[in-house]
Amino acid sequence: MINILYVEDEQSLALILKDTLTMHGFQVTHCSNGQEAMNSFRYRMPDLMLVDVMMPVMDGFDLVRRVREEEHALPVIFLTARTQTEDVVAGFHLGANDYIKKPFKIEELIVRIESLLKNTQKPNTKPRLRIGEYYMLDHVKHVLTFGNQEEKLSFRESELLRKLMENRDQVVPREEIIKAYWSDDNYFTGRSLDVFISRIRKYLNKDSRIKIVNIRSVGYMLTIEQ
Repeated sequence: MINILYVEDEQSLALILKDTLTMHGFQVTHCSNGQEAMNSFRYRMPDLMLVDVMMPVMDGFDLVRRVREEEHALPVIFLTARTQTEDVVAGFHLGANDYIKKPFKIEELIVRIESLLKNTQKPNTKPRLRIGEYYMLDHVKHVLTFGNQEEKLSFRESELLRKLMENRDQVVPREEIIKAYWSDDNYFTGRSLDVFISRIRKYLNKDSRIKIVNIRSVGYMLTIEQ
């Protein structure tokens, strides 16, 4: 299921749009200001963000600017009443993938969401990857399964696990991981990577043969004991 982070301070509109998107099969997390959304983004990275511009605490432009410092590939759509040309240009310069002016038709929004998600999927990759004997990673839907149990991963968790598995028994350098999934290499980025590795280890703890080894100051290596 696609996880959308929806940032909108107008509660009536937010309720309607969230309910409609949910009925169309999306999982929607709603935040009413930019700071709340930034915290949600860092806790569990969504597959796509819908962002209003004019909000309290932190506006949409500042939010997307900060998101882009940590994540370059996440699809972002602005939904806003700010229709001046300079606002639209500013939105795209910040890294938005689309800019939809209010009021809009929900059907049009859904079509744009589906098109954007389709265009941002990686081509020529097998969507399912077996990890050990019991785990299966669907890195298109970002779902890790163990038997009939499912765990919804964030985009970054899914891609990081895929990278480790595709380089099984090889050390993947920290710098390579950070360059691929973060924007810079600093103390906070390094700590964020460590947190993501800890989460992935927790997801895989039902099979004790699967290990993610920390090669100190070098990187990480996924191994599977026979």
